[in-house]
Amino acid sequence: MLGQPLKKILRVLIIFLSLSFIIGGYTFLSHRQHQKNPKDKTIPTWSQLKNGVKKICEKNRRSKKRWIVEDSKASAERLFWGLLWGIIGAIVIGLAIGCFPFVEAAFAPILAILAKLPPTAALALFFVMLGTGRNMYIGIILVGILPVLAQSIFLSIKDIPRELVYKAITLGASKMELVWNVIVRQILPQMINAVRLQIGPALVYLIAAEYACAHIGFGYRLRLQARLVNMDVVYPYLVILIVFGFLMDWLLKAIQIKLCKWYHKEGK
Repeated sequence: MLGQPLKKILRVLIIFLSLSFIIGGYTFLSHRQHQKNPKDKTIPTWSQLKNGVKKICEKNRRSKKRWIVEDSKASAERLFWGLLWGIIGAIVIGLAIGCFPFVEAAFAPILAILAKLPPTAALALFFVMLGTGRNMYIGIILVGILPVLAQSIFLSIKDIPRELVYKAITLGASKMELVWNVIVRQILPQMINAVRLQIGPALVYLIAAEYACAHIGFGYRLRLQARLVNMDVVYPYLVILIVFGFLMDWLLKAIQIKLCKWYHKEGK
């Protein structure tokens, strides 16, 4: 039936087959490329990738530090603060414009404009206004995700059935009780889903900014190694970014299941 969930065993089998297809396809492409050019570095063999992973995990001869530790700490800190301030700002603004018509009239048009601004195209503005320190990376993530996330929250509020609001008012709920006990609880699953969808864009903004001016971080390392065509280092870094994004998404999904059991009982 259309939309009916698959059995767990069948789902696991399909996931295994899809991953096997990706790994097998990469192995075939790498083998064919090295038959043409044994010194090729664009599609590394598995042994070359193993050496690349070893290179990023062992201590560097010059800096005496491990690339993976150094870059992960720098990028994770920038991403954490950017997401934190972006999410907090989006929740406050989204709730305000969704609940109060005056605030909506004042800020909704500005959000609509900012949501269409590609932050990576305005990197020069962030350099001028915030410098090239940590605040610049936080700023580009914040500006990138806040308008879209706030609009998602605003639209979720507009989709709440008016009957729920009227019933709460009839039962004597104050404005704050209405916002917290009805609106926030009703839109919480959609709010978490909206945050999950912003993880990918936030990583894009961070890597683009690091690619342009950082001296440490994932974007910096990708830029440096791509110029040297060290794809045995670039590919593992890309895999680490994917895994990091999946872990964040999984954590948010777990939080959603914990806080919104009613939402998942409905099969959404």
